[in-house]
Amino acid sequence: MSGTAPPSPAGLPVHVIAREIAARRLSPVELVEDCLARIARLEPRLGAFVAVHAAEARLAAEAADKAIRAGHAVGPLHGIPVALKDLVEIEGQVATGGSAVWRNRVARRTATLARRLIGAGMILLGKTHTVEFAFGGFGTNQHLGTPRNPWDAAEARTPGGSSSGSGVAVAAHLVPCAIGTDTGGSVRLPAAWCGITGLKTTIGRISTHGVLPLSPTLDTPGPMTRSVEDAALLLAVLQGADPRDPKTLGLRDAEPMPALRRGVAGLRLARMPEAERRDVHPEVLAAYDRSLEVLGGLGAEIVALDLPRGFRELGALNGRIMSAEAYALLGDIADDPAQPMDEAVRPRIRAGAALSARDYLAALAERERLKAGFAAAMEGVDAVLTPTTLTPPLRLSEVDQETTPAVLTRWVNLLDLCALALPNGFTAGGLPTSLQIVCRGGEEAMALRIGWAYQNATDWHERVPPLAA
Repeated sequence: MSGTAPPSPAGLPVHVIAREIAARRLSPVELVEDCLARIARLEPRLGAFVAVHAAEARLAAEAADKAIRAGHAVGPLHGIPVALKDLVEIEGQVATGGSAVWRNRVARRTATLARRLIGAGMILLGKTHTVEFAFGGFGTNQHLGTPRNPWDAAEARTPGGSSSGSGVAVAAHLVPCAIGTDTGGSVRLPAAWCGITGLKTTIGRISTHGVLPLSPTLDTPGPMTRSVEDAALLLAVLQGADPRDPKTLGLRDAEPMPALRRGVAGLRLARMPEAERRDVHPEVLAAYDRSLEVLGGLGAEIVALDLPRGFRELGALNGRIMSAEAYALLGDIADDPAQPMDEAVRPRIRAGAALSARDYLAALAERERLKAGFAAAMEGVDAVLTPTTLTPPLRLSEVDQETTPAVLTRWVNLLDLCALALPNGFTAGGLPTSLQIVCRGGEEAMALRIGWAYQNATDWHERVPPLAA
């Protein structure tokens, strides 16, 4: 079983690192060197990174250290390393999108979210693995490699996808935080199976300019961290209007920090419908029920909620939109048998070829109808609580690529809601389980508030995986 004490500065939460740097008890140079030493030691087994930019990170750490010592700190994240999913473009660097086809593809722009992280003084440590073209929830990648879930030292298990490398890197304390993207669960699934915290943001909350697309209707970036407070800190930096992404222009910025510590007393939190419990693994379900008890004990009212459609039905509609848009973007590659595409990903993209323009437009119209119906159903409820995944991490040998692990997550993207995934227990075999807190679109501050209250009452997020030692 895992321990609770972080083994090094790289294992500290972001908000603690920020305090240590501000108090001059830790320097960005020491922190980056610790991250790089851990990567050198653990990365050969974990395989979280596509590329580590050690020389650039060292230079940035030296610059941050000098600026902070000179009294020129630009904010609480100054000098803290972050890793980027390899969909996020940096001008002049390779951005593979997880594909061997794009192994040598050099970006011609820098993503807005990367510019905002750099502007906040953060240090870009490297790029992390993703499922090819971000189309898959198990975290596997046939050609570029599947990162190792750090919670099982004996057997290779699913890290979750598509932001697999980001999940593993944060969980194994290779870097304090990372960025993922989420089209049907791709931040939350690896957060769940790697035992960390992941925030699926409302579409338009964070600019997607410079982020390689899978499904422009549904894609949204989000922070992956080891605590809710860390996710709130990163959200504050990442969000905001960007004229290069029109979806960001109509959404008022969230204010996650002022609301974080308000507690849950008086909030109405809905348990998932009884019919949705049938497919959930018993140990995942037990952890979920204990989470409801914890939040109820903190003063929240746990209520029943009838939803107009089931999660699987909603997920199927989300999948049709994804496939149609992915095929429009990537169909030329998927249709070419000479291209070295992942055998599990190719059919997901090619499924879009069977959808007519009429089918696609009908799916978008149905989505809008469903959004209105669910908004009415959630009236008077502050959040819906579900497990994040149906099962604990699977053995890679058990994976059925014709299924999806995103049953409990895809509906959130379809309905343009926001959601927070956070650790809520462990199986008898030491594998993490996860709670999903789903709030209305634009209400990230509420999801983070509920998550902070839960983490302040539990210590699941402080556990350290065996392969982080």
